[in-house]
Amino acid sequence: MPDYTTLCRRQKTLMVELGGRPSSGGLRLLVDSTGIKMTGEGEWKTRKHGVSYQRQWRKVHLGIDAAALDIRAIEVTTNAIGDAPTLPNLLAQIPQDEQILSVGGDGAYDTRACHAAIAERGADAVIPVRRNGQPWTKGGPGVDGRNEALRATKRLGRAIWKKWSGYHRRSLVETKMHCSKLLSQRVVARTFDRQITELKIRAAILNRFSKIGAPVTVRIA
Repeated sequence: MPDYTTLCRRQKTLMVELGGRPSSGGLRLLVDSTGIKMTGEGEWKTRKHGVSYQRQWRKVHLGIDAAALDIRAIEVTTNAIGDAPTLPNLLAQIPQDEQILSVGGDGAYDTRACHAAIAERGADAVIPVRRNGQPWTKGGPGVDGRNEALRATKRLGRAIWKKWSGYHRRSLVETKMHCSKLLSQRVVARTFDRQITELKIRAAILNRFSKIGAPVTVRIA
């Protein structure tokens, strides 16, 4: 039986397989991020007595399959890294021989780099244009699709565009974030490499839960 010291030492270089199932008929990827506490007091203590020392966070970026709800890609960064720079790395974790039909995310991913990365995989970007967004004049990968989404939003309204494009499916990745936090509200490991391994293990555990079976909800009028 390995002792704790051995497990902790090996955790730094442990290779974790997420175990996500390949999609059948094309992948609809949903991406989002959330913060996981690294150091600091709990929320109750903070509200009751205030913050006695600085709290620190790690940022977890997930990409899930909208159909199977498996976590297909994960990136762990510091809290200083935004959502948009991590999207190409998330897409790179999807095998090149697997077709990606669409990539859905919030307005934080409305950048040229994100639309270009999505277009290079031959997928549609289901990303709302920011409220002060303007048409992109300079051509490039994904520019036409982004400008078309802007025109549709102005013509139909943001609410209708979200319903028409299927943007509301993005709530599924927010639910997966909540499930991840049910395992723990913070990371236990102290070094960054070990924290990445710890969070990947959580993602692998959630994928095993998904394989066991997810409930099928049917709306009854």
